[in-house]
Amino acid sequence: MTGREGKKMKALPIGGLLRNNAYPGRGIILGKSADGRSAVIAYFIMGRSENSRNRVFVADGEGIRTEAFDPAKLRDPSLIIYSPVRVLDTTTIVTNGDQTDTVYDFMTEGKSFVKALRTRTFEPDAPNFTPRISGVVNGFDYRLSILKSGNGDPAVTERQFFEYTDTPAGTGHFIHTYKGDGDPIPSFEGEPEYVTVEGDIEEYTNLLWESLNPDNKVSLFVRFINQETGEYDTRIVNKNV
Repeated sequence: MTGREGKKMKALPIGGLLRNNAYPGRGIILGKSADGRSAVIAYFIMGRSENSRNRVFVADGEGIRTEAFDPAKLRDPSLIIYSPVRVLDTTTIVTNGDQTDTVYDFMTEGKSFVKALRTRTFEPDAPNFTPRISGVVNGFDYRLSILKSGNGDPAVTERQFFEYTDTPAGTGHFIHTYKGDGDPIPSFEGEPEYVTVEGDIEEYTNLLWESLNPDNKVSLFVRFINQETGEYDTRIVNKNV
C-alpha cells in the first residue's frame, strides 16, 4: 500500500479514528483479518434524531435488516428501514440504504456493482444530502463506492468507485457518510481511509463498538468470512436492547 509519492502508508488505528469523530454517520469497513484467514466486513449506524436512534439490526437470512425498536415511535421509514447486508452466492453486499436491493438485483442479472449504482444518487434529505455508501466483497477482493452531491449542490451527483485486491492482513478500508458533525452535516471526502483490522471477531467487534460515540451510536454488524472453509461468523450489537 503506497501513497502518491511511493511512500509506504501505515494503517490508521480504527479505534482512534472513531473516538475522534463524534458523528461519522454510517460507516463501512472492508478488509482482511489479522491472521490472514478471513475477509472482514463491518457496518455501523448512528443517529441524532429520535427516529434515527429508534432502530436495531436483526438477522434476515444470510444478511440483516433494520427494524424500529419501538414501532410506535417510528415516523418516516423511507431512509432508515432497509437491508444493509445481503448475500448473493459468494458475494456479500453491504450498503447504507435500499441500494442494497438495487445492487443485488443487478448482480442477479449478471450486471455489475458499478452499473447498479449508476442508476442511484444520494439521499433526498436536504440540506444534508446524505451520501450513499456501498461495498461488495468476494473472497479477499472488495469494492467500495460513494454517491454524493457535488459540493452540496442537489443538481450534481458525484459517483466514486474504489477497488482493492491485495490488502495486507490486519488492514482494511473505511468509508463513512460524514466527515463529522455539523449543520448541514459535511459529506465524506477523499479516498476510503486505510485502517487497522485488529484481533479476532470478538475483539474487533468490541473495539469498534466501544470506540463509537456513546450518545450517537445505534447498531453494529461485524462478519468474518473464513476463506479456507467458506464459513462465516457474525456479531450484531444494538444499543437498544
